[in-house]
Amino acid sequence: SLVIRGEKDEQAVLCSKDKTYDMKIADTSNMLLFIPGCKTPEQLNADQASCNIIHSQIAGFANNYWELRRCRPKLKKLRKLLMEDPYEGPDSWKDQTLTFSKYTTEDLLNLIQASEEEILHQLQVIDACKIEGYWRILEFDYEMKLLNHVTQLIDSESWSLSKVPLHTCLEELGSLEPTEMIEHILLSYGRKYIDDGEVCFEMHEDKICRAIAQMLLQNAVKFNLSEFQEVWQQSVPEGMTTRLDQLKGLALVDKNSRPETIFLLKVDDLPEDNQERFNSLFSIREKWTEVDITPYIQDLCAEKQTVGALLTKYARSSMQNGVKVYNSRRPIS
Repeated sequence: SLVIRGEKDEQAVLCSKDKTYDMKIADTSNMLLFIPGCKTPEQLNADQASCNIIHSQIAGFANNYWELRRCRPKLKKLRKLLMEDPYEGPDSWKDQTLTFSKYTTEDLLNLIQASEEEILHQLQVIDACKIEGYWRILEFDYEMKLLNHVTQLIDSESWSLSKVPLHTCLEELGSLEPTEMIEHILLSYGRKYIDDGEVCFEMHEDKICRAIAQMLLQNAVKFNLSEFQEVWQQSVPEGMTTRLDQLKGLALVDKNSRPETIFLLKVDDLPEDNQERFNSLFSIREKWTEVDITPYIQDLCAEKQTVGALLTKYARSSMQNGVKVYNSRRPIS
C-alpha cells in the first residue's frame, strides 16, 4: 500500500512500507484518456472478420502525472516531537499530571513524513522506548543517572565490559529504578547476546565515552581542549579510552583559538533542509575543512550521493596554508 503524508504547511511525500518519495507534477504532451471498461488490442479477438468499431465513453482526461523521486525521510520532526516532553523517570511529577503530548506509533505515522520502517528504525537510532504504549525519549540527566548506575555496578563487580549479565543487573539495580529502564539503558549502550543460556550485553565503549563528553560539555560554552580531554578521561569507566573521533557530529574543536578549545555542536540541532544546514554551519564558522564539516552534512547525502558532491553544490573551495577549506557560495547574514 502507498500513503501520502504531510501536514498543510508541508510538501507532500508518498511513502511505501520502507521508502519515501518526493511528489512532483510533470506535464506530458500525450493526453491521457480515462475510458471505463477499455479493452486493449491484446484483449480483443484477433480474427480480422469480427473486427468492429466499438464506441466508448471517455470519462476524463489528464495531461500531467505525478513523478516520484526517492528522497531522504524527513525525520528531524520525530525527535522534536518526542523532546516536547522527555521521560524524567517514574517519580517525575510531570508524568503523573498526564497533560503532556504523548505519541503512539499510529500518531507518529500521521505526523512524520517517512515510511513506517524508516520511522521505526529512527526510533531505535535515537534510543526511544515505549512506555505504557507511548514512544518516549529519556531526559538526558535521567539517562546519565541510569548509565551511571550500570557503570558503577560493572566497576564494583569487576565485570568485563564485553560480558555484563542482564539478570544480575536487574536484581542489583531493580530497587533503584524500574527494571525496564535498566534493560533499556543496556540496550541503548550495549549489544545484547546469549551466552550459555544467559542474556548478556557487550557495552559500546565509544557510545558511553560520547555520552559522558556531552554531559561535561553541555554546561560550558567553550572548554579548554587539553583540560577537557583530561577531565573526560578521568570521568569514563575504568578500562575505557577516550578519543576525539568519538565526538563526530557532537562537538567541534576550534584549532584557531589559543589555547585550543572544544564546544558542543550537535548535528541533531541543525536544520534538515540542505541550504539551511549549510547556512547554519557557515554562520558558526566561515571556513571548514572537509574532515570537520563531514559529520555535520553526512546525513544530507541522498542515495549514491557523496559528501564531495554536496560540497561542490553548496560551498566554494579554496586553499588556506596548504589545506583545502570550504566557505559559503552566498553571503551569510
